[in-house]
Amino acid sequence: MSHTLPQFSVSPLDESLKAELQAKIDNKTKPIGALGQLEDLALQIGLIQQSLTPALQRPAMLVFAGDHGVVEEGVSPYPQEVTRQMVVNFLGGGAAINVFARQHDMRVRIIDAGVNYEFSAHPDLIRAKVSMGTSNFLKIPAMCLPRCVKAMTNGYKLAQAEADAGTNVMGMGEMGIGNTTSASALVAVLCGLPIEQCVGRGTGLDDAGVKHKVAVIRQAIAHHHVDKADPVAVLATFGGFEIAMMVGAMLGAAERRVILLIDGFIATAALLVASRIAPAVLDYCIFAHCSAEAGHALLLQELKAKPLMNLGLRLGEGTGAALVYPLVQAAVNFLNQMASFDSASISRQGSA
Repeated sequence: MSHTLPQFSVSPLDESLKAELQAKIDNKTKPIGALGQLEDLALQIGLIQQSLTPALQRPAMLVFAGDHGVVEEGVSPYPQEVTRQMVVNFLGGGAAINVFARQHDMRVRIIDAGVNYEFSAHPDLIRAKVSMGTSNFLKIPAMCLPRCVKAMTNGYKLAQAEADAGTNVMGMGEMGIGNTTSASALVAVLCGLPIEQCVGRGTGLDDAGVKHKVAVIRQAIAHHHVDKADPVAVLATFGGFEIAMMVGAMLGAAERRVILLIDGFIATAALLVASRIAPAVLDYCIFAHCSAEAGHALLLQELKAKPLMNLGLRLGEGTGAALVYPLVQAAVNFLNQMASFDSASISRQGSA
């Protein structure tokens, strides 16, 4: 399959400051390594920003929404119109992501990537709709390649516009009834994992529903014979417009050296696709949590990721990414504000 993508140029982290950053971390008034993963975070953020005094600016949460044609196969206990209803809830400020983002002074932008509805104008709504939802991938590819590439390109441009406005840390969330089915298919194909290990209850399927969801994905994968070495073709076949737009946004943000807060199963599945296009995108990612959705732990292992939390979350919307933001702040703050042994006149371990 041929397709024309933006020329993504995500650079690996420049590690020239690594020794100096590590020395600064180790010289804080604590035993070496005593702040655990916060020390790893401080080092990573310093390298991303190429600074010994990194700063978090204009944090933003981008929530991408889209509908999925595969819902007509009964893979979700909720009807498709819930996608539209939840977008209205986001815009009204009443969803979990709104609550958590307000708590941490994060701006929330809702992106209509492909909801089967035309929304009225709203200051927090970005209209980037590619189509009124995907096709049923059990029968035909979810997206034709040009539409998939358009969604990726739209996401890329959106993230770069946010970076141009001064944002240097972005969380990415999603809303789309049926999108755990898409994510499960993407993970099963790209990672070569058994479908049963990639499929969970989504928004609340019972055991029979999970078995049916597995059967639908198995039949779809057998039908399409897509080459897993072509991540864009896999995305077009099984993905969603909101997932494709997230892929592009992750790549666009990483190009601008933005810190990426990765949420749960759907967002991590989008990152899986992005990493197969530009592996260096992983250098810019902070993994918020391991969700309760089946397959997420395996996917995190595939990406060699160390999530910061395990709270049993399975909501999506970017909620895990918003909840982890104070830990990111703490990592930056200890690096910038905590006394050193020298400044505090405290003896180091082993000194006489």
